[in-house]
Amino acid sequence: MGIHTDRGITMKFVNEISKKVPVFAESDVLVAGGGPAGLAAAIAAAREGVSTMLIERYGCFGGVITQVGVEGVAWYRHEGTTEGGGLVFEFEEKARALGASSKECQSDSEALDAEMFKYVADKMVSEASVRPLLHCYAVEAIVEDGTIKGIITESKSGRMAILAKRVIDCTGDGDIAALAGEPFTKREKLHFTTQMFHCRGVDTEKFLNYIRGELKPTYADWKGVWEVKTDSKEDKMFSPYLVKPFMDAIKDGFLKKPDNVGFGGTYSSVTDEGDVTQLNAVHVTGVDCTKVEDLTKAEMDGRDGVINAIKALKKYVPGFEKARLRNFGMTLGTRESRQIEGNYRITGKDVMNQGRFSDSIGIYPEFIDGNGILWIPTTGRYFQIPYGAILPKKIDNLLVAGRCISCDLMAHSSVRNMSCCVVTGQGAGVAAAISVKDNVPTSKVDILKVQVALEKQNVRVF
Repeated sequence: MGIHTDRGITMKFVNEISKKVPVFAESDVLVAGGGPAGLAAAIAAAREGVSTMLIERYGCFGGVITQVGVEGVAWYRHEGTTEGGGLVFEFEEKARALGASSKECQSDSEALDAEMFKYVADKMVSEASVRPLLHCYAVEAIVEDGTIKGIITESKSGRMAILAKRVIDCTGDGDIAALAGEPFTKREKLHFTTQMFHCRGVDTEKFLNYIRGELKPTYADWKGVWEVKTDSKEDKMFSPYLVKPFMDAIKDGFLKKPDNVGFGGTYSSVTDEGDVTQLNAVHVTGVDCTKVEDLTKAEMDGRDGVINAIKALKKYVPGFEKARLRNFGMTLGTRESRQIEGNYRITGKDVMNQGRFSDSIGIYPEFIDGNGILWIPTTGRYFQIPYGAILPKKIDNLLVAGRCISCDLMAHSSVRNMSCCVVTGQGAGVAAAISVKDNVPTSKVDILKVQVALEKQNVRVF
């Protein structure tokens, strides 16, 4: 044991005994993180005929869908939206076929059943011949001469190495990239996190009559609580926005608002059985989800906030008088942490002005949700996502997909959304597979071959 002083902070430390780590598996492509980006990356890579492994720290795949409980993978989709195709639609179609979805309440999309989608994800991983590994946490990157060779993991089976020719970081937080020494940025003041919850015992007919009759919520109402700017085309469109009851409860002194917890947001599905799901109405601020103490406090504060939110719903929302908690999300919903420094940094200007790139790996509609702006894509406008944004500057044979790709703050309000994570994941999976088959590093992959392969997987590239 020793003492170490860093930046004025005195810390104790112990010397970990060096030991050989057994190699558990070897694969052409290894995907770390089984959320929307990771699922897409693994399935896309495997469909290109390379051996693919997908590891996930929790006991199910699906990420924000299954673990957080966000049903609307494409809740922005309306008449006039230009979509990029690919696995976003396959996720919805597979869920619909297996009875794991219903019509999303505000859009032309599917609300994915958070519990059943665990099974949907299992089926899609198995059908693509992806080798799955759950309950497995990446703790170190194996890097030699600036090239990633695999990762070190921890699990119930102990400390193990997984070697791979290509690694795709789909952890959301850029964990693998950071462990590998890849440069990244992270704001001091991050987006808030959400403790999602679901209620049962609701008189849903009475609740919907309240929504349609008294409340009549629209996207314009978002301006009433949050500092949100629209471009007016959204203002009269229906939004499942549930904020007034919480404002009334706070004003009356019935609901006490802690400094780090906010109340109000949206719901998703309303069932005949009395369920109201995806209540995105308890937000915890001041959280850095790369710090375990922050996560611990936020999880506990979030659950406390949910119990108080339900009390307010019971008192202030018709139909909720006998409501009770059905379940919390398995973990917090996180919007922002690290952003890698890629070969290209997507900007808000790119997103808002139909950015075009010769190395495009997919398109995404002009949808922005965050940083004070809400744009619903009803005009057909879209931007392209460049390969350079998922390609790290420093470490070769490593790709990054999901909300931690290279982008500025405004662009992040678009690319962080689940369906865009699927687009970047599918692009990363195909690019990794093509680079393996051509025996070239990811920095030298033939982007034209990648684009042709993506189009064969029903992705719109341009």
